[in-house]
Amino acid sequence: MSEAEENDILELDSEAEEGDVEMSLMAEVVYSEELPTYKSVPKGQAAPKVERTEFNDNPDSLFFNDGKRRVDFVLVYEDESKMTSGKKASIYKRKLRRRECFEGNLMNMGVELEATQSVVDEKLFFVKVHMPFDLLCTYAEVMHIKLPIQPNDLASKSNFITKLLYPEQEVLLKKTKFFTAPFRKDQLQYFYIKDREQFFTPAMRSRMAYYILSRAPYDVNGNVRKFGISKLMDGGVYKAAYPLHDCRFNVKSKEPDCPNERFLLYNEWAHPKSFYKMQPLNLIRKYYGEKIGIYFAWLGFYTVMLTLAAVVGLGCFIYGFATRESSTWSKEVCDPLIGGNIIMCPQCDQDCPYWRLNVTCESSKRLCIFDNYGTLVFAVFMSVWVTLFLEFWKRYQAELEHEWDTVEYLQQEEQLRPEYEAKCVYERLNPVTQTPERVPYTACGKCMRVSCGISTVLFWVLLIIASVVGVIVYRLAMFITFSQKLRSDLKDLEPFKEYVTPQMATSISASIISLIIIMLLNHLYEKVAIWITDFELPRTKTEYENSLTLKMFLFQFVNYYSSCFYIAFFKGKVVGYPGKPVYWLGKFRNEECDPGGCLTELTTQLAIIMTGKAVWNNIQEVLLPWIKNLISRHCTQVGSEKVIPRWEQDYQLQPMGKLGLFYEYLEMVIQFGFVTLFVASFPLAPLLALFNNLCEIRIDAWKITTQYRRRVPEKAQDIGAWQPILQGVAILAVATNAAIIAFTSDMIPRLVYYWGFSVSPYSNSSMHTMEGFINSSLSVFNAADFTKKSRPNDEILRASNVSMCRYRDFRNPPGHWYEYDFSMQYWHVIAAKLAFMIVVEHIVYFTKFILSYMIPDVSEALKEQIKRQRYVTQVILHETNIRHFTELIKPVAEKIHDQVDDPELDIDFEDA
Repeated sequence: MSEAEENDILELDSEAEEGDVEMSLMAEVVYSEELPTYKSVPKGQAAPKVERTEFNDNPDSLFFNDGKRRVDFVLVYEDESKMTSGKKASIYKRKLRRRECFEGNLMNMGVELEATQSVVDEKLFFVKVHMPFDLLCTYAEVMHIKLPIQPNDLASKSNFITKLLYPEQEVLLKKTKFFTAPFRKDQLQYFYIKDREQFFTPAMRSRMAYYILSRAPYDVNGNVRKFGISKLMDGGVYKAAYPLHDCRFNVKSKEPDCPNERFLLYNEWAHPKSFYKMQPLNLIRKYYGEKIGIYFAWLGFYTVMLTLAAVVGLGCFIYGFATRESSTWSKEVCDPLIGGNIIMCPQCDQDCPYWRLNVTCESSKRLCIFDNYGTLVFAVFMSVWVTLFLEFWKRYQAELEHEWDTVEYLQQEEQLRPEYEAKCVYERLNPVTQTPERVPYTACGKCMRVSCGISTVLFWVLLIIASVVGVIVYRLAMFITFSQKLRSDLKDLEPFKEYVTPQMATSISASIISLIIIMLLNHLYEKVAIWITDFELPRTKTEYENSLTLKMFLFQFVNYYSSCFYIAFFKGKVVGYPGKPVYWLGKFRNEECDPGGCLTELTTQLAIIMTGKAVWNNIQEVLLPWIKNLISRHCTQVGSEKVIPRWEQDYQLQPMGKLGLFYEYLEMVIQFGFVTLFVASFPLAPLLALFNNLCEIRIDAWKITTQYRRRVPEKAQDIGAWQPILQGVAILAVATNAAIIAFTSDMIPRLVYYWGFSVSPYSNSSMHTMEGFINSSLSVFNAADFTKKSRPNDEILRASNVSMCRYRDFRNPPGHWYEYDFSMQYWHVIAAKLAFMIVVEHIVYFTKFILSYMIPDVSEALKEQIKRQRYVTQVILHETNIRHFTELIKPVAEKIHDQVDDPELDIDFEDA
């Protein structure tokens, strides 16, 4: 490419005016290949005008005024000619010129348009888009859309889970199944066409209309062509672009040919009365496309699988609750003769008092509910459950791919993003086809973009970690405050005194603050992730979504889980001992765990974040679109005598957003992390997730059916990058749960004491017992060994008169040859914890491997169906090609035959 040509491509738009939000560089393009029907309006020639018609007072109509041409898409713009002056007038003229050029180019490409003025607002105009049959055939071939060639003679087979999740919904969808093949216009007569108007479904028509709209040019200047409805909407030329719903969600359409699929979806799926019904996935897929269909299929499958986990988790919780009073070590804490006589060392410097162990009686009982042997069984069960969930989902997803005809989608139908095409200014040799192709960046440029993206992601992750450190510092500072004042403030509130400990008050307040920070930072990280992904310029929409998914999940992973990881694996692990504590920043004394451990605090953190996040998200998903639509209807109220057309009713709904289902997936995957990563500390997590998901399915269904405009249907083969993310979380969950049981709970120290230190030579008892565990787990400290910085103040010393106190650790007592060093019991416990981690991880990982191997991703029955369909399709296409060749060769053969039979011709075949 010459320097002059490159300057032409990258030149700034000289007509740019103040207030035009479109970025010129982002809009310029040299097409790498022309659209099949592309015919630009020649420069200087007036663009054809769109026909304007009056609304025919039929609110349910999905057609042009002639009642024959179907509305495949709607564009909305505002006529500002009477409201502009000065600079605004020049901006309006520019928008008008671009709109007229865009619509003129659409009509030159064969698209039919019809404009109608708004009934509600006379400044608004609705441009209805219709794709004629011949144009649909052209773009069906371009987009490799699969269409029916003959009815499917295979009986559908399904396993138990498929029957449970995808029951027959005859009242919703009566559909003949077909063998399909990528459409070819020259073989139209061989496809299964009963009605030309019904051959392409409304979803297919909308997809093809959007494909043209996203690539049609609106400004052509030599080699520079600016194109795409997205750019026009960003620049304010159009206010909206969307396909139509087929009817109102709560009223059946009066049109005889209307399928009323939206009405059926609302009544059988989105209405609260249908909460117990299975989802009509075929109808969801037909109306909204495979991408939305696969999301609801995955969410339904996940919810059903959660039922088993919730039942087992509830059983584990009930077992812990029933046995909390019979726990020997809990009884010792509550016993006034044992726990009441154990004086604990202050947990902060100078201002914290001595305290008796039995003040943690209630917290120790609560800990027994979650820290018991049932929790170990449940953690192992959940490791197996998550493997079964992922493996059975792969099988179910394979069935959906086959049934919805998306098995080979990515290889055949994925189109380039218009934003990618708009930057294709460099040439390279395609390594596959060995032909020149245009790309948006050189190898060095791509490396630079990726490097900038990675460094930006790391910077923001470190920023999140910094916010977590800030919360930790808050915990350290507030614990001192609560330790000083909480007991004196509650001395008259005896019923609450046993429940509100300094540790509990610090934990709850810090959890609430963490939740607030998480919610606030989410909005910021979202913008950063989108900016980075836009800068990287992915090639296709699937690549764009996968790249954004990985970044956002990394942000959210650190944001949501960092505080839980801190409590589970760092808090109370490096605290020293009373005479030599460990300090943060040289000022704040590191936090200690309760005598019962940090498991209760981790459970509190999980419960607050999970519940708070679910409640906030559901309120947001329900209230925000409903309030916006309510305001929109209130601001555009018209007299009851006026009839509002279908396209204007849809315009009053909310747009779904460019990222669509991304946030729905993200919300569920974050929840999946809470359910699996920390389930050893909170067995009720699957039950909470189950209740949330039962609501989530209906809320999402209600939202997209009643509150949002119809989304452009999209094809999708699977759940994309979320699949490897789920697998990564499942692998990590085994390690985190084993570590929680080993290092956060007291299960291993209790087992070590029971089997090793409760009998001779470490004890006088001849039988294994848990009696004496509390005394064994607390070390002794001489109050005279406090340093000047950590020694309690004079007021506390006068009030307590304590010479010896206890603290949670396994250290040698004062006077020992190695006083305050780790004792032999400490090394036994550490060895047992490491052995437990290694053994449990290997057993669980081996079990997961065996299960993954035994459960194939595609069932044998489905493999046979796929082979049968491919065979039949190949036979049909082969016979079609033979018939086509026969028809072409028949005239030539007849002519040769006539010449051979002509007696006037003397042909010596032997000589020939």
